[in-house]
Amino acid sequence: MIVVAADDAVMPQTREAISHAQAAGVPMIFAVNKIDKDGANPQKIYEQLSQMNILVEEWGGKFQCQEVAARSGLNVDKLLEKILLEAEMLNLKANPDREASGTIIEASLDKGRGFVATLLVENGTLQPGDLIVSGQYYGRVKAMFNERNKKQDEAGPSVPSVVLGLNGAPQAGEKFRVYEDEAEAKEVANRRAQILREQGIRTKKHITLDEIGRRLALGSFKELKVIIKGDVDGSVEALSDSLQKLSTQEILVSVIHKGVGQINESDIVLAEASDAIVIAFNVRPSLQASKLAENAGIEIKMYSIIYNAIEEVKSAMEGMLEPKVQEKIVANVEIREVFKFDKATVAGCYVRDGKIKRDSKVRLIRDGIVVYPTAEGAQAELGSLKRFKDDVKDVTTGMECGLTIKNYIDMKVGDVVEAYEQEEVKRTL
Repeated sequence: MIVVAADDAVMPQTREAISHAQAAGVPMIFAVNKIDKDGANPQKIYEQLSQMNILVEEWGGKFQCQEVAARSGLNVDKLLEKILLEAEMLNLKANPDREASGTIIEASLDKGRGFVATLLVENGTLQPGDLIVSGQYYGRVKAMFNERNKKQDEAGPSVPSVVLGLNGAPQAGEKFRVYEDEAEAKEVANRRAQILREQGIRTKKHITLDEIGRRLALGSFKELKVIIKGDVDGSVEALSDSLQKLSTQEILVSVIHKGVGQINESDIVLAEASDAIVIAFNVRPSLQASKLAENAGIEIKMYSIIYNAIEEVKSAMEGMLEPKVQEKIVANVEIREVFKFDKATVAGCYVRDGKIKRDSKVRLIRDGIVVYPTAEGAQAELGSLKRFKDDVKDVTTGMECGLTIKNYIDMKVGDVVEAYEQEEVKRTL
């Protein structure tokens, strides 16, 4: 089920979720929420969906859609009916009389209760005391709560539940399964943890000679190291993926550590040692960590909206880019007469457009071709700039002047002296 706010728009992450569902061939139902708010415009949402080749039933398409208001409960019953209808048409069934299995929806670290996992049972029935394994974590279900935080005695197929008792926070989307034998469950979890550690070591990028050569060729390669801590695993993973996608050839965004829970002292020590920035998403540092960060000069950036974090990191990356030097032509001066003396060649000129200054960089152009300077990266300067017999700082359009070019005497009538300035322009990603 894809939920879209009626007073907003189809956001990038929503588009990504739709793309994943389409790639997996999963049926979708759209819930347009917040229709009771001022400025709600469901038709705008339908129009944006149609631009993605998704037509809802109201627009003659095949995708079911329901306008709802979650806070007041308006039309939620109709949405549930449509979900049941979709399940009936797809012939979705489950066996409640077997060991439970399903998917982790979210996981977090609660200060008073330990690791808390929100899961959805897909098959079988989950009960307190069951031994579950999810990814590299395992544990017995100590307590179960429903979506209203009331105790549950069991959770059957398609029933969500908040469980306590796992020894870690599994990744959102990870499958879980109930085991009878504790030794087997522990062995499976430990083996998975070992495999994940080995994969992490193998995929860790060590610098190679080719990479050193590439960085030297670029001359300005930089790395932005980030530590991410969040309230729930889903937000941490989403933020981590989004930031890593910002990497370019010149700047690499490296997430050196990510985790669930408040920022502790070890996070600050790691940030200090690796020269990283700490991003806190809906979490705060402990008192000791805050003092340590202040003493070490480590900045902790706190966010509650993922897009804000992405935009600020992007701005920081743009600040890390070397400024681009851009040329701006400020004047074109035509040579109308050439006077040769023993020590210098003076050109009598007419300023066709712009303003030529005494300190301007110049080029000599003959028949549309640059004849001086021709060496790569070389720059030419004026030796003198005069009006009649007086030295002047600048000469503007429509005026005559005399000039010499440092270290160059081969000027001819009809040549054009092009004056230009160089300015640094801030680069963007």
